[in-house]
Amino acid sequence: MTAIFKREIKGYFTGVIGYVFLVIYLAVAGVIFSFSTMMSMSSDMSTYFTFMLIFSAVTLPLLTMKSFSEERKMKTEQLVLTAPISIPAMVFGKFLASYVIYAGATVLTSLYFLFLAPYAPLKLAELLGNMLALLLVGGVFVAIGLFVSSLTENQLSAAIGTIAIILVFLGIGLLSSLLPSSYWLRFVLDALSIFTRFQTFVNGYFDLASVIYYLSVAGVFIWLTIRIFDRRRFN
Repeated sequence: MTAIFKREIKGYFTGVIGYVFLVIYLAVAGVIFSFSTMMSMSSDMSTYFTFMLIFSAVTLPLLTMKSFSEERKMKTEQLVLTAPISIPAMVFGKFLASYVIYAGATVLTSLYFLFLAPYAPLKLAELLGNMLALLLVGGVFVAIGLFVSSLTENQLSAAIGTIAIILVFLGIGLLSSLLPSSYWLRFVLDALSIFTRFQTFVNGYFDLASVIYYLSVAGVFIWLTIRIFDRRRFN
């Protein structure tokens, strides 16, 4: 797994994808921070992290779209499948490479709030809670991206497919808001919604059930990716 992880990290920065992602992510995060806090003269974090959730949904596929699709396109997939490494180790190695880059960018941009410390009390617990929520959601997005990338050799298709699935998960929360609060289906949709559970953290509450939910969804998509390659190895 370590060899795969190092190879993937190196691949991101010997090409342009890693640099493009970091430049776009850091720049847009700075713009969002400026409008949501500096220009509005507010230390409220909810707007910033909500926008970063949506922004992550459309930028993270830049990292994952080539993870497996490039192997299929370059006809090197069989070399990977026959290498002396287990399929779970291969998948986790690629997952960690993408996730480490995203997590580093997320932590770095979240530290923008330190600039507000001289002007307003820094709510450290709230900041850490929002960072944790964004990191957890990022793990789900990366896992979805790897799964979709394993299904196609076209990187653009992988990116679009990933965004579509993520938007479905986010849209569930919007759909539930249109239903009466007493309707049983709204309870089910809220339980499945990435966005609704994320708002719990944004509002300053630590929800263990949501942590388990995010880890479980990420685990399911990682497991599905492993199953896909298990089938390919023996076919």
